[in-house]
Amino acid sequence: MASTRSVSWVAWRKSSYSNGDGGHCVEVADGIPGLVPVRDSKVSRDGDGDGPVLLLTARAWAPFVTALSRGALTA
Repeated sequence: MASTRSVSWVAWRKSSYSNGDGGHCVEVADGIPGLVPVRDSKVSRDGDGDGPVLLLTARAWAPFVTALSRGALTA
């Protein structure tokens, strides 16, 4: 089920695996209790948070990251 929720006020931080020249990467934000907002920085409009955002539950975040690091998720 899709829903709309504004996250334009959160402070985004880029993955530590992002390249050093400011390249695009996965960004996450803090500040929403129980949720971890995730976005692709190259898709967000002007870096202002208007692009698509995944809102993962805090409980789902660790298994999601583990699956990514193991290459278990494919496009």
